[in-house]
Amino acid sequence: MIGAHPSHVVGEKYIAAIVDGSQALAMLLPALGERQSFEDVLATVDGLLLTGSYSNVEPHRYGGKPSAPGTLHDAARDATTLPLLRAAIAAGVPVLAVCRGLQEMNVIFGGTLHQSVHTVAGLHDHRENRQDDLDAQYAPSHSITLTQGGLLQRLAGGMNEVRVNSLHGQGIDRLGVGLAAEAIAPDGLIEAISVKDARAFALGVQWHPEWKHGGDALSTAIFRAFGDACRDRMRSRGGDGAASAAATHA
Repeated sequence: MIGAHPSHVVGEKYIAAIVDGSQALAMLLPALGERQSFEDVLATVDGLLLTGSYSNVEPHRYGGKPSAPGTLHDAARDATTLPLLRAAIAAGVPVLAVCRGLQEMNVIFGGTLHQSVHTVAGLHDHRENRQDDLDAQYAPSHSITLTQGGLLQRLAGGMNEVRVNSLHGQGIDRLGVGLAAEAIAPDGLIEAISVKDARAFALGVQWHPEWKHGGDALSTAIFRAFGDACRDRMRSRGGDGAASAAATHA
């Protein structure tokens, strides 16, 4: 809601990462579910960025227990992103999934989620301190180990370990079938995934590479690779001009 009006919005940080980091034309995709044809959406854009959000994927989507009282959900987003993501990957549309987007990617492949990572024995508290200023919230907070030979390690120039920010309450519990773990946090939580047999770029990350992406080598590489994949998609369809990438309502 903005004032009294239901609204569809996306953070400027995601738009900037598409425009400046991926060198693509940014478009906002409203969360309208089946009111907009998924086939028509994918025929219009060359890539799909699934953004983060304060809301959690509804647990009935992955067979989870009811959420704790007060948990934020967005049924309209679930109804839009889950079937759209399936269709995009099947159609060979490049996908970059951030935070909630990674969780959505895991769910559509049959994976499950921890609803509150900080309550799970052996796992750390991956949430940000919302009392901090934004630079402190988005500062690197822990390392991740990159999977040898994986997509993310290639984007990282062969590095074995990098540091990332951490601003999430949900996280991957059981990894979905057909997904590969691309990075692991020190507590064992999966921090990045890819689709094994995807026809195009299909990467999910738990952290927020869009935040000041130009100042981080891996973030720069991620958005550049996503943009390159979008342009490949555009050319394969006989397109000319700027490739377009749709960012989901957050």
